[in-house]
Amino acid sequence: MLSLRTISSSVRQSIFAITRFKTTIDVSKVPVLRDEDLEEAFVRGSGPGGQSVAKTNNKVVLTHKPTGIVIQCHSSRSLFKNREEARRLLILKLDELENGDQSVEAQRQKIEAKKHSETTRRKMKRQELKRSWKDREFGGQD
Repeated sequence: MLSLRTISSSVRQSIFAITRFKTTIDVSKVPVLRDEDLEEAFVRGSGPGGQSVAKTNNKVVLTHKPTGIVIQCHSSRSLFKNREEARRLLILKLDELENGDQSVEAQRQKIEAKKHSETTRRKMKRQELKRSWKDREFGGQD
């Protein structure tokens, strides 16, 4: 069985995997989860999954005591995967709460917006070049 420290490090590594863009994302301010700050409960989930869901406590309810943030995760039938996902979601929520515009998610959204605007700019430039070429070649007649 993996310890909480190992799970937290694997969750942090999944956040670091976001840095695949050309511009780097500053992950130095991402908060670290401490064992004494967390209260974890396992309850029965609901929905599809059959007996594996109906008779097992595989839904994770994770509470961060200092902030009062509660994360509920029941994305899979596996308790282990739900624990990892709940911690990842809690780290992202705490990062957004503490760092605001400098959070990992905000930085990623800024990069995506910049990428989208650059793509739109290039598309408009190609359309303008095509339009000017048609006017030059065909003399403005269609």
